[in-house]
Amino acid sequence: MKNLNRANFPAAPRPIRILQFGAGNFMRAFVDWIVQDLNKAGVMNAGAVVVQPTPSGRAKELAAQDGLYTVCLEGIENGERVQKREIIDVLQDFVVPYTEYEKFLSYAKSAELQVVVSNTTEAGIALDETDTDFSVCPKSYPGKLLAFLHARYEYFGGAPDKGLAIIPCELIDYNGTELKRILTELAKLSGMSDAFIEWLTTANHFTNTLVDRIVPGYPRETAPAICEETGYQDQNIVKGEIFHLWVIEKEPFVYERFPADKSGLNVIFADDITPYKQRKVKILNGAHTAMVPVAYLCGIDTVREAMTDTEIGAFIRGLINSEIKPTVRLPKAELDRFAGDVIERFLNPYMRHELMSIALNSTTKFRTRLLPTYNDYRRKNGRSPRHILFALASMIVFFRGRRGEEEIRLADDAAYLEFWRSLWELTDFCAIAEKALSAAELWGQDLRDDDNTCVVAGYIEHIVHDGERAALRDFLGE
Repeated sequence: MKNLNRANFPAAPRPIRILQFGAGNFMRAFVDWIVQDLNKAGVMNAGAVVVQPTPSGRAKELAAQDGLYTVCLEGIENGERVQKREIIDVLQDFVVPYTEYEKFLSYAKSAELQVVVSNTTEAGIALDETDTDFSVCPKSYPGKLLAFLHARYEYFGGAPDKGLAIIPCELIDYNGTELKRILTELAKLSGMSDAFIEWLTTANHFTNTLVDRIVPGYPRETAPAICEETGYQDQNIVKGEIFHLWVIEKEPFVYERFPADKSGLNVIFADDITPYKQRKVKILNGAHTAMVPVAYLCGIDTVREAMTDTEIGAFIRGLINSEIKPTVRLPKAELDRFAGDVIERFLNPYMRHELMSIALNSTTKFRTRLLPTYNDYRRKNGRSPRHILFALASMIVFFRGRRGEEEIRLADDAAYLEFWRSLWELTDFCAIAEKALSAAELWGQDLRDDDNTCVVAGYIEHIVHDGERAALRDFLGE
């Protein structure tokens, strides 16, 4: 079998128009896959140079294959099982700035360069006030980008038309706005000129984004079969789900240089990405968080098993349709379509999504993913959403730390785990519910609205005495 490289798989070189920080699984199965589609459609003719943002990464392995790798997309699409394979040829060059700092800065001189994309994890967009020595490679991602933009400013004499479209994909709120703020502050801390800071903030255009695709990464079990199928030995295969969504805040400069919606993929340029973020966090993430304690205490271990279970599937669909969707500010047709996509994603037969991996930091996830829906539902309907209360009661029992005779390996903030431990020192279910609902340090509010304490106490008692399954059946029969 041939090795995957440009000698064995001829691919025409493309002009490097994209500076890409990061070449992890998500970037390759999402951003680069989208750029590949834009290239095929004739919308763009763009290659990317990958900047490895940390001392360790995949630059060496990808360079050994001349930047070529296989994307495998698997899932359910329009009710049908789908598997797709494609060799991606977007990546043209690789730079490890810690050892190739001058090469990294040399790309700042490129007149062809138009776009910066990044995915350096949520921790990547953060201000390091000590990262001000640009004679060597800066430690942080904002430091590296600032050094690059300063070199570009100096080379082109501050020309206003040499600014770049900067499109971060890190999963933080207002990622573009925050990156711009940090770069500006770091430039001031570094003593850079007012003229440069003016160019930084006006010639360069930062946009906020929301990205969504589950990317498990290298498919170790099926990699040999995939290589047989493509005919190439590939050490950089990356697996992702069929579903994809990229919402980009509408900005004329960015859109002109990166019209990512023009090849027909699920890319949306929106005046405000907030409703789309709410839709994702509330429907996808909120359903995941509610699902974990209910399904796990019923003896189920994965998302797909949960959704194929008649009763748990009915619970999750009821939560989404009756409590979550009515609180999101988007047209009903859009919400229905997205909710349908979410259900298909949960049912993906090619993904084994462990409930216990979603259970990590459940306390914070409940606060950020389900309480906004709880509050919006109450404002709209004047009463508490019962599916969310049942999920909360199930989570309280989950944090007791037992599933039958099996110990649950709880993983959460130490202070939260101590709270849950102390809660179960109480023996009265009303007292347990009272203490849990009134814990403003967990929720940021008091949840003892209406008859919530009695309702949650009743659910907890039913789950403890009769089991989660029996309590769920009675809930669905209400």
